[in-house]
Amino acid sequence: MSSSVVDYENLMMNSCNDANTSVRSGVLPRWERKRLQARAKSNNLSENDSCNSIDNPLIEGVAADRFIPNRAAMDMEKSELFLRSSSCGEPDDSSVESGSSFSVSGEYKSTLGHAMLGIENGKSHRVLSFKDKAPAPKGDIVNHHKVLYSSHHSKSSNNESKLIQRHISNTPYKILDAPELMDDYYLNLISWSPSNYLAIALGQQVYIWNADSGDVQELCSFDNGPDAHVSSVSWVQTGGPHLAIGNSDGTTQLWDVQASKKLRSMDGHSQRVGALAWNNHILSSGGKDSIIVNHDVRIARHQTSVLSGHTQEVCGLTWSPDGSALASGANDNKLCIWDASTTSLSAPRWSFTDHQAAVKALAWSPHERNLLASGGGTADRCIKFWNTQTGSLLNSIDTGSQVCSLVWNPHEKEILSSHGFERNQLSLWKYPSMVKVKELEGHTARVLHMACSPDGESVVSGAADETLRFWNVFSASGSSSKLKHRDAVSSKRKLSQRMHLR
Repeated sequence: MSSSVVDYENLMMNSCNDANTSVRSGVLPRWERKRLQARAKSNNLSENDSCNSIDNPLIEGVAADRFIPNRAAMDMEKSELFLRSSSCGEPDDSSVESGSSFSVSGEYKSTLGHAMLGIENGKSHRVLSFKDKAPAPKGDIVNHHKVLYSSHHSKSSNNESKLIQRHISNTPYKILDAPELMDDYYLNLISWSPSNYLAIALGQQVYIWNADSGDVQELCSFDNGPDAHVSSVSWVQTGGPHLAIGNSDGTTQLWDVQASKKLRSMDGHSQRVGALAWNNHILSSGGKDSIIVNHDVRIARHQTSVLSGHTQEVCGLTWSPDGSALASGANDNKLCIWDASTTSLSAPRWSFTDHQAAVKALAWSPHERNLLASGGGTADRCIKFWNTQTGSLLNSIDTGSQVCSLVWNPHEKEILSSHGFERNQLSLWKYPSMVKVKELEGHTARVLHMACSPDGESVVSGAADETLRFWNVFSASGSSSKLKHRDAVSSKRKLSQRMHLR
């Protein structure tokens, strides 16, 4: 047997031995090359042979590069036995011509490969053992590398919750015709009472729609000239039968709806009253004369304070749920926050000028104290969120169209906005991420007004197309039985989907 074959056997024996821990790189250090050259000279080798011996990885004592992934998974004694037994097919001296280099036959390579990497005849002991396998691709995946780098992320992505888990119908469950509903951005013409009565101002008349029975009655009419009209309506918060009505002549009237009787008329404005807001027995009115008047409806001298923080028509008013602050918006693009104890000579707690258009849409959050949402007109198009305690702007979202009104979902942290040009849609947003959850379309003109039902499940929208549409958008979880009951009652009373207020 030639010396090359002997060296090859010695190499394979030493590489399978745990005692052989010396792993050498392909480039030898200078001192070792000198030692090998000296040994070659002592053995009377030629210079060419000595150079070849240096580069030959099969020289005794010089091991070739190797990579063993995991020694703990190997049985080295059995692996060595399989390697030695697989060498039975190697050629002998008779098959090797004198002076020719040694080459391993194809059959020998195949046997050696099975011993090192494969399993043959039930043998499970491999020289090379790889434990952590790459995950198999799922489906038709063109880029297989994507599986390796996204396998961990895909596990966590399955735990992501959906934004909304209830069904929201794309169509309203009821439509009411509202002829002569004025197309005026600065007015507030609908209000839904805690007793489930809806007040609608149509021109010079005010109508009351009973949401339980579907009956419609005319409450009052103001015939003070061709330009006279009702400019705002607002139900008292306590659930009583009292309705406040603002008129184009600057007066604010208080009506008992059950008795169909006017209780009193309160002055204080020189022009129309476009916004009304209740805080227990205090009624705040905002007019085109840019002032806000606080009325105590219990006493004869009803004016308690006059607030002068705006320079143009006041079109938005709302009290906070705890009654500690009043928010006002006007055509001067200004948003003011007033304390409940503010007098006529006091300045507002905060005066914000971030909006670039009239501020009509205002809504206090029922979930977080001191959180106020405001919406701007055509030149602004933004919904902004404020911390009225610190006066900081929390977030601002460009909706892409005029913001006409805002209503919070009393059951979840969501807010519904109604819009004007161009799409005249209602948009439901998840707070605080402000991800758009749903868009409701159906109105053919800008949606100027919205009001929430007393159970907090339905919203009515009034638009310049002279229709009122009722949307089941705020249904709480587990309220399907209520909806079925309501549908059954509606069907029993044979109410058509489209009705007329007059």
